[in-house]
Amino acid sequence: MSGSGVAPGHPGNADKPGKPGQAGKAAKSPKPRAVPVWARKSNVVLLITLLALAAFGTTTQTWMTATLDPNQVGQAAATQNAIQVQGSKAATTVTALALVALAGGLAAAIAGRIARWVITAIILLASAGVVTAAAMVLADPLAAAQGTIAGATGVSGSQAHIEVTAFPVLAVVAGCLLALAALLILPASHYWKTRTKYDAPGTAGGAAPAGPVDEIDSWDRLSRGEDPT
Repeated sequence: MSGSGVAPGHPGNADKPGKPGQAGKAAKSPKPRAVPVWARKSNVVLLITLLALAAFGTTTQTWMTATLDPNQVGQAAATQNAIQVQGSKAATTVTALALVALAGGLAAAIAGRIARWVITAIILLASAGVVTAAAMVLADPLAAAQGTIAGATGVSGSQAHIEVTAFPVLAVVAGCLLALAALLILPASHYWKTRTKYDAPGTAGGAAPAGPVDEIDSWDRLSRGEDPT
């Protein structure tokens, strides 16, 4: 009789074998890439939003002050000697294009991989339009102010002394920076997590994306015959 009290072959005699590869699974699993500050989705979207709002905000300010010639406009100049021209009147397209860029920046946060290319192109075109419209005002401020002058005095094609403020220049700067921010979408989106099977690399080959699985992803994986648990 053996003094150990355990029959030969009893499961307690040997260590319980672990599952193959289970011990090194955690060590071999790839570590998630650290997202740089400039590539974070919230930072990119916030930057585009702020720059688009900056371009839009310049149009609410006075871009030019037109001092009329009293000999040409007659008594109308008595009450309308100095006319302030807002950016929304001097360059009407800047307001609309800034809103387009704003909507594009917000849409980039939820767009897929292909849609981000389209959104980037739209924001770039909107930025170019903002810069072009503001530059045209700086190049010929009198022509940009004619509409406001005619509406105030009833006289079109009048001569006036135009003083340009700093807001058209700020619109040009905001448009240029907005274009640069739009170009960040493409390299930064490589760090953004994807939520659908159509945008996630590796799902076609059966590898599940890293990260928590939500209800939509669970149903997608069940439909492919995989066990999301």
